[in-house]
Amino acid sequence: MELIKPEFGLFFWQVVVLVILVFLLGKFAWKPILQGIKEREDSINDSINAAEDAKKELMHLQEKNQDMLNEARIERDQMLKEAQAAKKRMLEEANTQATQKAAQIVAKAQEAIEADKKAALVEIKSEVASLSIDIAEKILGQNLKDDKAQRQLVEQMLKDVKLN
Repeated sequence: MELIKPEFGLFFWQVVVLVILVFLLGKFAWKPILQGIKEREDSINDSINAAEDAKKELMHLQEKNQDMLNEARIERDQMLKEAQAAKKRMLEEANTQATQKAAQIVAKAQEAIEADKKAALVEIKSEVASLSIDIAEKILGQNLKDDKAQRQLVEQMLKDVKLN
């Protein structure tokens, strides 16, 4: 039971040893331990700061990438608008050219029709003149005294005339 209830001498020496131990640990062990802990804490803080800086840089790069994507989209949209405008201009030019060519073709066709019409009228006039001369020759060749004979002669000549 002596250990459970220590005497004053044992208690005194235990306190002295404890104080010496604390003094020695404080002088030689705690400073290096505390310095190591401080260095470890500083390296952890530096790592945390570096991670935060990397995170900020990553956020900055993401923003920059997003800006570049937005610029690329804007540029793509602008290029598409320009392409559509060029397409529209080309279609309008093609329509204009087609309209002009069609108008030229129609004008040429009208000129050709007019020329054919004039040629047909000239041919009809010459046929009429020729028929009139033939009829006049036949009428003058025969002596007709009454209207009935003249009508019969005209009807017979009309039957003889073949129209083209």
